[in-house]
Amino acid sequence: MTLADARACRILVADDEAPARARLRDLLDDCRAELPLVIVDEARNGREVLEIVAREKVDVVLLDIRMPQMDGMEAARHLAAMERPPGIVFTTAFDAYAIKAFEVNAIDYLLKPIRAARLLAALRKATAAAPSREALAAAATQPRRHLSVHERGRIHLVPVADILYLRAEQKYVTVRTLEREHLVEESLTRLEEEFGEAFLRVHRNCLVARAAIEGFERAEHEGEAGWAVVVRGTGERLAVSRRQQHIVREFR
Repeated sequence: MTLADARACRILVADDEAPARARLRDLLDDCRAELPLVIVDEARNGREVLEIVAREKVDVVLLDIRMPQMDGMEAARHLAAMERPPGIVFTTAFDAYAIKAFEVNAIDYLLKPIRAARLLAALRKATAAAPSREALAAAATQPRRHLSVHERGRIHLVPVADILYLRAEQKYVTVRTLEREHLVEESLTRLEEEFGEAFLRVHRNCLVARAAIEGFERAEHEGEAGWAVVVRGTGERLAVSRRQQHIVREFR
């Protein structure tokens, strides 16, 4: 690698359509005279984006929003949780409502068809700072389909559909699946706001997936008679707080 290559902006192009990726490559070629850059790789969906960023140094991701398997918005939210996240510039043909959400939350985007001058300006801006997790969450229009767990420098995706319960413990949340437990550094309150339709709060520190509730049993908690939720497939019993005992009647 030459010194010029080491200093060049390293860019990942992500779009599910080959002609769109080719168009971006051509535009990036037009930008080289003003901004030294290297196209690191190309991705066809959000999963491929995460795989590439895990193995390659990437400074900026040009990220299409509507992609199969995992869309650009969800991929961006997982990237933003990294220790050193790349800059992100969305490429989109989205409607005015979605664009307004980006503008309100100071998230950069390129509206298709993309022009070289606008691309150059976006690249320069993206190398300065990556969008925050909070800004991306505020601009999102639908819940994530995965939670991202960062283990030994890699991103492990946990499908939300596989999660049995989420339990807050100090600064982390334990994510329980049938296979194992994971730890994520997210707020239980924020998770409830995002996934409230699929999860039920049984305690101030615990959300249980509605699909994982096998039933309820009488139990004693902190010296008082009450209820516990039986978690399907594990045999675990989780205390239902006094404040949340109305949910037992709702399920009977």
